[in-house]
Amino acid sequence: MTQAPLYIAGLGCRRGCAQAVLRELLEQTLQAHGLQLADLSGLASIEQKRAEPGLQALAQTLGLPLAFFSAAQLAAFDRRLTQPSVIALRATGSAGVAEACALAQAEALSGSRAELLIGKHSNASASFALASIRRA
Repeated sequence: MTQAPLYIAGLGCRRGCAQAVLRELLEQTLQAHGLQLADLSGLASIEQKRAEPGLQALAQTLGLPLAFFSAAQLAAFDRRLTQPSVIALRATGSAGVAEACALAQAEALSGSRAELLIGKHSNASASFALASIRRA
């Protein structure tokens, strides 16, 4: 029997980004790709965002685990990013927070190579990407 795919949302945000802004970006982007919040297995971001109230509140509201990764851990994914950013690299030490975090957590949970199902989408305050693992 085939299990549902594992979907991990990678998130980056400006300091003080509200939960509502993050959720709106998630919902709109997922809907545009035929998915919904209930399809998500978890959220991930960069270590510098661990204390962000908006991220913490989003994870709690959605009832999803929120994982964090260091820039050093995310560096392993630089070559797989669809939209590497010099600005993100300077600010965080990672060339792509949302995409790299999504890939890192999907692979950490599954032990398999993840793929970016949705490349980075952004609004004025946040970025989102979705990685997936197809499970047998």
